[in-house]
Amino acid sequence: MNTPSTGDKEPSPTPDELREQIEQTREELGQTVEVLAAKSDIKGQAKEKAAEIQEQAAEKATLVTGQLRDKAAQVGRLVKDKTPDPVLDKAAHTASQVRDTAAHAAQLAAEKTPDAVAEKAQQTATMARANRTPLLAAAAVLVVLMLLRRNRRQR
Repeated sequence: MNTPSTGDKEPSPTPDELREQIEQTREELGQTVEVLAAKSDIKGQAKEKAAEIQEQAAEKATLVTGQLRDKAAQVGRLVKDKTPDPVLDKAAHTASQVRDTAAHAAQLAAEKTPDAVAEKAQQTATMARANRTPLLAAAAVLVVLMLLRRNRRQR
């Protein structure tokens, strides 16, 4: 029920309309408080930013690792293509001899190595297997750098 107030052309709001306005104002105020609280949560913003940067770094690392693998494979194919067949045969024969000698040396070393040293070597090998991708990427970078250095010396 609208009752005109003195001096106003608009009727005064009913109690239900006032309750609606109050509820709407409370809702707007609650949303404003939430926005202000989010803006003032520096720790939360820092965590979000750190997570975002970490995700970007992981994506970049994956991309770079893939590029390094591709480049290393390309360099390997290039070296193999440019190497004459007799040299490849000799390299294969030498590699076989090296494998045999290494196996024999490993057997002798295993027989003469103290248990504590063998245990530490086993732990290191396990850690290397767990972190295979970074180790392979580092090895690929090292090979590429060595090949580039060798090419510069030859020029």
